[in-house]
Amino acid sequence: MADAPKSDTSPKYRAPALEKGLDVLELLAANKRPMTLSQISTRLDRSVSELFRMVQVLEHRGYVAPSAKGDGLELTNKLFSLGMSRGPSQNLLASALPLMQALSEQVRQSVHLAIASDDHMVVIARIEAPGDLGFSVRVGYQRKLVESTSGLVLYAFQPPSLKEQWRAILRPTATAQEWQLLETVAERAQSQGYVQAKSDFVDGVLDVSCPVMNDTTVIAAMTIPYLKTHGCLTLDETILKLKTTALALTRTLGG
Repeated sequence: MADAPKSDTSPKYRAPALEKGLDVLELLAANKRPMTLSQISTRLDRSVSELFRMVQVLEHRGYVAPSAKGDGLELTNKLFSLGMSRGPSQNLLASALPLMQALSEQVRQSVHLAIASDDHMVVIARIEAPGDLGFSVRVGYQRKLVESTSGLVLYAFQPPSLKEQWRAILRPTATAQEWQLLETVAERAQSQGYVQAKSDFVDGVLDVSCPVMNDTTVIAAMTIPYLKTHGCLTLDETILKLKTTALALTRTLGG
């Protein structure tokens, strides 16, 4: 009997220039902080001269840009925008934005929508609060799932089999005490249908977040950074409106 052919995981074709560009983009994405060309060169084990023109082209095409602090290069939102132009994301946004707009007008608060990206959550849409005062989170904002209210929602409402997969990925990113607290809050969230937590960044802001689902899983978290202002609804009224809107979006998406 002839020996079985050996599996070959190497690519059939090589495109060295493209691979260098992708290496740069993936490194900047993973690092989360600006990097100088020399730092990129060291991390990728390639010479500065080898990467110089590649980085120049990426900057010219709008994929990377100098940091506002002037301490290196960072990714722009161009890759994020390209990802959002895909069918599933477009369907989510097209369905979500009108509902979010109506919700914002009802509760007089800003509203944002976040999805999971690896072990982070990323904001893909927001509606500013009506009026002159409000607090909102910019589109493209990222934070670790285990450190954010939206991330907790994305984890808490997953089906058991998928949650077990997430647990294997996320647990090493938190201390034992942090993970125990996350699991406790996640369990409580399932009975309440939402998560409420004080903002880690702004005193007086309460984040309230609800899951948005399709027919199989949680695909997004709809969140209101609640700021008590003159003329806004109470927190309980706001939570009820948020739950109703997230459920309406879920039903639109087949959940």
